[in-house]
Amino acid sequence: MVEHGDIRVVYRGGSKINSRQPVITQDSRFLLCASGECVKVFSTSTEECVHDLRGHTDLVTGVLLKPSNHLQVYSCSADGTVKLWDFTDGILIKTYVIGYPIYSIYTSAHHEGVIFVVTPMLNDKRSEVFQLVAVHLPQNGDQLVEARELSAVLSDVSSNPAAIGFGKGGEFIASAKGLHLEVFFFKKQKSYRFSLKEDNKKGGKNTFMCVACHQKDDCIATGHEDGKIRLWRNFNQKKEYTYSTLHWHHSAVSSLCFTPEGTNLLSGGLESVLVQWRYKQESQRDFLPRLGSAITHIAVSPDGALFCTSHSDNKITIIQSSVKVSAVIQGLVKGESLRTDLMVDPRSKSLVLNGKPGHLQFYSLQRDKLMYNLDIVQQEYIHESGLEQFEVVKAAFDASGSWMATVEERKQKAAELELNLKLWAFDEQTQSFVLNTTISAPHEARITDICFCQAADSQTTMLVSTSKDGHFKAWQLSAAAHTEDEGPSWSCDFFGAYHGLVPERCCFSADGSLLAVSFQEVVTVWSPASWELLTTLSQPPQSIRDLCFGRLSCSKYLLGTTAGKLLCCWNLLTCSLEWSTTMDVSLLLADPLTENMAAFCCQAGGTDLFVFKPSEPRPLFSHKAVCSGKVTRAVFSPREEMLESCEESSQWLNRSQLHFLTQYMDLMTFTTKAEEERLMASSRQLVMDDSVAMTPFYLLLGKHRQQETEDAVSSSLSADRSAVPQSSAAIKQLLQTPAHVLPSTSYLCAMFVRSLLVSVTDTREENEHAEEEMDSEKEEEDSEEEMEPSIPRPEQASEGGSEAPALTKPQLRELRRVRKQDHSWSAGLLS
Repeated sequence: MVEHGDIRVVYRGGSKINSRQPVITQDSRFLLCASGECVKVFSTSTEECVHDLRGHTDLVTGVLLKPSNHLQVYSCSADGTVKLWDFTDGILIKTYVIGYPIYSIYTSAHHEGVIFVVTPMLNDKRSEVFQLVAVHLPQNGDQLVEARELSAVLSDVSSNPAAIGFGKGGEFIASAKGLHLEVFFFKKQKSYRFSLKEDNKKGGKNTFMCVACHQKDDCIATGHEDGKIRLWRNFNQKKEYTYSTLHWHHSAVSSLCFTPEGTNLLSGGLESVLVQWRYKQESQRDFLPRLGSAITHIAVSPDGALFCTSHSDNKITIIQSSVKVSAVIQGLVKGESLRTDLMVDPRSKSLVLNGKPGHLQFYSLQRDKLMYNLDIVQQEYIHESGLEQFEVVKAAFDASGSWMATVEERKQKAAELELNLKLWAFDEQTQSFVLNTTISAPHEARITDICFCQAADSQTTMLVSTSKDGHFKAWQLSAAAHTEDEGPSWSCDFFGAYHGLVPERCCFSADGSLLAVSFQEVVTVWSPASWELLTTLSQPPQSIRDLCFGRLSCSKYLLGTTAGKLLCCWNLLTCSLEWSTTMDVSLLLADPLTENMAAFCCQAGGTDLFVFKPSEPRPLFSHKAVCSGKVTRAVFSPREEMLESCEESSQWLNRSQLHFLTQYMDLMTFTTKAEEERLMASSRQLVMDDSVAMTPFYLLLGKHRQQETEDAVSSSLSADRSAVPQSSAAIKQLLQTPAHVLPSTSYLCAMFVRSLLVSVTDTREENEHAEEEMDSEKEEEDSEEEMEPSIPRPEQASEGGSEAPALTKPQLRELRRVRKQDHSWSAGLLS
């Protein structure tokens, strides 16, 4: 058995971008947000990801601009480090090792060289007691620095980053937790604590949810669970504090933020509405409604030109200061539960799963970006608790990606179950799926599984569905009708049953010649060509949970897992049990490109992974405790470029990558050390906009596309000028080196500009020479025309000789120019 050596579980594509407050840069060009174990840098105008700042080994828990340098940013992580980045070039400048898990980070321009972080009191990730600590950053030139000078500021604070904020230029810091608000003044080194009753007179809950401090006035805004906003004043003394109340939200206020000038207060919550309050004129307010989902965070750019809101559906909305949406950055939509399996679209290689209610989302794992949402239910979703609406519960693709099948259902309390089976055809023009056939009530009870025949050379396209009604049905694509208006359609070709048992799972073999259907504890094997029952396979009386055919050299095996914690492998040639082992397998799946199979096993509150071949007795790879809880959704996705790993422990990752969902709806994957290094190297490369003007500096970066010149005259004139230097390793190293270790800009700029200057006298001499050459050429051409009739042309070449090829006019001009050049400098070399 091969244990995990350099393979580790990481947050890769589809990580949450709404877990922490995003940051907008000083010039409002870029937006930075925490995304799994990295920091993503997005363009606010194009919505594209410009950089991935990778280097942390655990979840990133905070992103913050450095107050003294607006081109640098801090990031903190649960791995106990704070990293300083140059986000414009994607370069890591320095790493500060704190030594404790960090859950949020704060800075102030009035506390230079100091950052404030929230850490557990007992240096334990599971601790529920947190403290705010001031970290004094060492000022040395090393890239890896241990920051050991820590001092506690506040104890028993909230781990929610929105519950702490600096006020009035860093004079004080406010922290809210439960029913208490604590304000600490740095000059006095004294804190004041204010409390509220648990319930107010009208029954509303007064629990603090978030805090925002005015930067120019002694005012603290707090959001509460009952939807109220309180503005606190006179809090520099215990007894004479006052507060006023604003109320518009009907549920908890999740985020508050003052604009940089302090003229407006922004608030948001479950209503999906951004509210803009006028400071000291709170009766005047503006609204931006219908933002799609609940607001979790609000941020404002330092210049006040842009707002941005994070949402519960893993989305960031960029809003202009005129309260108009300008861009939307959509991540992988994370719902409370996933009804469909994780699937890979064979055409786009994108991940497909439940998205918005009634939709399927197509998510690019390579670009880590949502491609589009496909409306399956095609009905307006009503946000009302207790109202049952149609949900997409099953989906499947055929081998080529030309067809997709979906199942939607709705179960109301006093009504029967409503079922729809829909078949979707891929449209080449729109590059999306179009509804082809809708089958209402395809079964009399809930559908348990659907599966396409995945044979690439199959003559017909076939879909099989199993149901709680005791039947499985085969749906076949019929040829197009003779009329031009009607296209291909689907119809039921066969339905089968077995002794009144309920079918749970179905699966086609790789070549499409066999269909396996599990009826509780019995596995039946059918021939789709004749619909003959070929054989039955059974084990001790436990229902089958998963079925998988082997691939390639292991295609003779059929594997299944049972509710009795057994993993069984049957040999289809002998129709007997090949082997079985006791494993509580929660999910079994096959890699479509290799013989490998993956089994996720529940054990001691966590999940272990085993990768194996059915023909070999020992697993290829095992990984203990890949995550806590149970893994019920996973998929193998093909790689764009095949890895060339020779190590035995990672060969199973060469052609495919394994993605799985945790119980907290986090998308995880496995990566090797070599792949991590390659991603780190690619993230450091400069990213330039293709719309940059064609300047000498643009050419210096190696973006120049050489074009062949057809005009010989222009090529001869350009030959006299010095060639612009092309990209080299030295230039790349120069551009990727941190600014603080480079020579002064004036020194580099002077050298660069001097190399591009062309002497004015040289250009005048060139123009004069060119005019003289043109005059002499005209005179020579006239004399040649006069002499042409008087020169006799030989009709036949002499024996043994060959006629010299005639020179063209451009070649003659070039020859005359070369003759006139001064070659006296070569005499010194010869002597």
